[in-house]
Amino acid sequence: QAQLVESGGGSVLPGGSLRVSCVSSGYAFEEYCMGWFRQAPGKEREAIAVIDIHRNTQYEDSVKGRFTISRDNSKNTLWLQMSSLNAEDTAMYYCARRDLRSDPCSLSPWDNAYWGQGIQVTVSS
Repeated sequence: QAQLVESGGGSVLPGGSLRVSCVSSGYAFEEYCMGWFRQAPGKEREAIAVIDIHRNTQYEDSVKGRFTISRDNSKNTLWLQMSSLNAEDTAMYYCARRDLRSDPCSLSPWDNAYWGQGIQVTVSS
């Protein structure tokens, strides 16, 4: 039922910026905690940012001060603005919806979440 579609990825130079978007449908977007995850080659998937229904946010340490998560409930859209990108940010990026409305909007755990298909972000010179 829930569908999430990412867009806006691509290649960027080190130190550059990029914004990825996630448009969702099939559920009441405004009632759920949303998050951005990434998986780099040879690494496990990790949560990097979450935002609750009141637009309170949390960030993984490696992206604090560089990435900003935001949402527009009227458009069912989630964004991740990324700046000061480095090679370690190269990964597949996924948006996700929290399983239950009652679950805390935290970086972990995200069992039974609903996932987008992912979009590649490559930071390279």
